[in-house]
Amino acid sequence: MTKEEYKDSFDEEDAVGWLSIDKKLEEIYGDTEPRHYAPALHYAIGGEDPIDGSSIYDSEKQSFHRHIISYGMSELYYNEEKIGEPFSKWGFEFTFRIKPFEEDEKDPLWAIQVMNNLAKYVYSSGKWFEAYHFIPANGPIRLETDTDIVGLAFVPDPELGVIQTPHGEVSFLQMVGLTTKETERLLANPKTDEVERLINEMRETNPLLITDLKRKS
Repeated sequence: MTKEEYKDSFDEEDAVGWLSIDKKLEEIYGDTEPRHYAPALHYAIGGEDPIDGSSIYDSEKQSFHRHIISYGMSELYYNEEKIGEPFSKWGFEFTFRIKPFEEDEKDPLWAIQVMNNLAKYVYSSGKWFEAYHFIPANGPIRLETDTDIVGLAFVPDPELGVIQTPHGEVSFLQMVGLTTKETERLLANPKTDEVERLINEMRETNPLLITDLKRKS
């Protein structure tokens, strides 16, 4: 897309990257309105959370779960200087698929905070996540919860995949909860091919890689 095409298609009030994400989500969820959560104060003006907002959809696919998508790791807003970049900002957005958990009143808002904590790491370190990276959480991913899910792997979201935007490529990286045993396995062999091997094993019984906080090692 040339600068002239960009200026003809959008104006300075348009959230160009955000619209690209929404277009992809419409392919999956049609005109369903998600529940959207945004921080009270934007990060650019002193807020603590780098993610501008997170949408949560209810999905009936495979088994009922919440599907969370972040907005904030890619270039969301009108910016002529970013036209045609290979990657949009950090080049990804987080997603998460979570089986309902009785200690959540409805939506798993703790998961949005996990995304923000990961985003803070990216913004402060300059290091980003890619498919088949993993991290130990050094405790339960939902704080103060009796769960064996103590790590996270990052995989291509099986429905959203990768999109091309006017600002460059955006990958939807789905966070997948790992048990203690799985986390220990990857710490012993942290190569991406071992992470992918584990994820492929998980896909045999859980194709959408839905995280269940009650799952045991």
